[in-house]
Amino acid sequence: MEHPVSRTLALLELLQARPGLTGAELAARLEVDVRTVRRYAARLADLGIPVRAERGRYGGYRLMPGYRLPPLMLTGDEAASVVLGLLAGRRSGMSVGEQAGESALAKIQRVLPPQLRERVAAVEQTLGLTAAPAAGPSPAASALFTLAEAARRRRRVRLDYRDRSGTPSERAFDPYGLVFHSGRWYTTGLDHRSGEQRTFRLDRIHAAELSEEGFEPPAGVDPVQRVLESLASVPWTHEVEVVLTTTLDEARHRIPPVAGTVTGSGDGRVLFRARAERLDGMAVMLAGLGVPFTVRRPAALRDEVRALAARLTAWSEADED
Repeated sequence: MEHPVSRTLALLELLQARPGLTGAELAARLEVDVRTVRRYAARLADLGIPVRAERGRYGGYRLMPGYRLPPLMLTGDEAASVVLGLLAGRRSGMSVGEQAGESALAKIQRVLPPQLRERVAAVEQTLGLTAAPAAGPSPAASALFTLAEAARRRRRVRLDYRDRSGTPSERAFDPYGLVFHSGRWYTTGLDHRSGEQRTFRLDRIHAAELSEEGFEPPAGVDPVQRVLESLASVPWTHEVEVVLTTTLDEARHRIPPVAGTVTGSGDGRVLFRARAERLDGMAVMLAGLGVPFTVRRPAALRDEVRALAARLTAWSEADED
């Protein structure tokens, strides 16, 4: 016969996986009677994991939320998924806190069964990812959760923010949403200090406090698109304008929003605007589009395009001598 403690833990696992199961359903799954299910629920409560029994047509047994975090009962596949998710989050920069991901990963790995631990370790040691690892500090979990709650409840927040030069400022901010892009967390919304929509990096937010003031976001606001447009407009050394001989749909398909903006020029062509630190890289990107183009500005970009064409010609003819 299976030990009662094992059945009690099995009840905990069922309540985590399928909250709302009735006493009869739980009894059938545990192969006991309904009275024994009640006894197991009382035993969990004695361990500090209170179980709530709800009556009625849609009633059932549930873990009482918010009282205490119960021990997680994970299957092998679930544990492996959590570990791999933590590994991916650490690599991509999606983790929050400086050491939270590392400590959570270490805790879960310690309690994995030996065979599963070995399999997960094999994946960790042999996994190769095409994306470069994220660099830079991670945002504080408290700031991320506060901004997420504020965006969902449409509540203003008070930010303690430091810009790229480290200059501190306090801001009243209406967050429209959170965006994770290229290894960094961003929030976008109305900055009351400037009176404009702004995008802020979460790792530069040192404190975020929820206020009682509400707000209404603009109709049709798209935080993802707004962040991409904001990143594309960051000041760089060169302002670039190029006319592409292609359709607007094709240009949008070939050019990511973060690279710049594309608009119809009115003559069946497309105007591409961007900012660039290096014009040689912009020349390579334009050549890779595979469509005819005319450089409007800067004139130095035309020189870079000619230099690229000369290099490609020389490389292609290098073996003919």
